[in-house]
Amino acid sequence: MMNYETLKWMHILSATLLFGTGLGSAFYKWCADRSGNVQVIAHTNRIVVIADWLFTTPTVILQPLTGLLLINTLGFSYTEPWLLMTYTLYIIAGCCWLTVVWLQIHMRDISKQAVHNNTQLDTTYHRYARLWFWLGVPAFISIIVIYFLMVFKPVISF
Repeated sequence: MMNYETLKWMHILSATLLFGTGLGSAFYKWCADRSGNVQVIAHTNRIVVIADWLFTTPTVILQPLTGLLLINTLGFSYTEPWLLMTYTLYIIAGCCWLTVVWLQIHMRDISKQAVHNNTQLDTTYHRYARLWFWLGVPAFISIIVIYFLMVFKPVISF
């Protein structure tokens, strides 16, 4: 069994990578999409998909594992209200992320095809990009609130 400091470090590091990769990828993709340059958009989409597989996917797995181990180590009840809220928000963010990953893969393929055919992006791409953007809003808010809950562990009564 790992000691508390190692678990805490892994949890904080994976939270940082999860949030940082998501925010960074969202910013670069949003900027690329706004540029209108199909080659830049295709390249950025390819990199964003790779970043999700390399950084986001492992942290999505590490976060709940290290979180559960920390709950055990610190002796919290799994049903503390702030933890129940954390689980709910993590599920919301996860559902948004899974949809976003699907959209990113399709936008990568659509933009790659547009570069190959020397055409502009079609309406499907732009519809996916809008949905991708708006799914980021509840995911971002959820993660911010989770950070608050992890740090302050507020007493919440339902």
